[in-house]
Amino acid sequence: MRIALIHALSHSVPAIVAAFQREWPQATLANLLDDSLSADLARDGALTPAMSERFRMLSRYAKNCGADGILFTCSAFGPCIEACVRDLAPLPVLKPNEAMIEEAVALAGPRGRIGLLATFAPTLQSMPAEFTAVAPGVTVVPCHAAAALPALDRGDAAGHDRAAAQAATALRDCDVVVLGQFSLARAAPLVAEATGKTVLTTPASAVRKLKRLLTPAAKAA
Repeated sequence: MRIALIHALSHSVPAIVAAFQREWPQATLANLLDDSLSADLARDGALTPAMSERFRMLSRYAKNCGADGILFTCSAFGPCIEACVRDLAPLPVLKPNEAMIEEAVALAGPRGRIGLLATFAPTLQSMPAEFTAVAPGVTVVPCHAAAALPALDRGDAAGHDRAAAQAATALRDCDVVVLGQFSLARAAPLVAEATGKTVLTTPASAVRKLKRLLTPAAKAA
């Protein structure tokens, strides 16, 4: 199986590759990166039709390269990705968060409290609606780990993880904590220690769902 991974942040690449190595090493990966998308969103402060068209172009390219499935790893671009899902149906095209959201709702319950930790601020604006679309009764508690992404940009991975864990202490009263960036997955152990809660990551959840969708053995399990 060839899985196309489409990224808007370079930091997402190692996290999803590591998740595939753990969960589905047999898959063949093709990475497409346009990190100017995240820079443009941070500059403009909102999604634009031009951004949506750029996502469509990337997804069409991935399909034309023989992808059996596509996974987007950029959490802040939900509406752009939804357009790609519609365009390429029935090809499996996953939004970065959908599998993790399903797992979080199952753990927290339809009226539970779900802590949402993110390092990229626009994610906290776009992502809560994805939870309520699945379970309208859940409460999403957003938390911005503002110091984490700049640390990662400086190459300070340990500082990134510490900053994420420190911010996550505000989520201790939640039923489950989810990490809203693929790049945040590396901090999951420290976040779990800081909160005492089950912590879900987007990469692991997404790979598990893709494997179920695309391999007969996983479907039957």
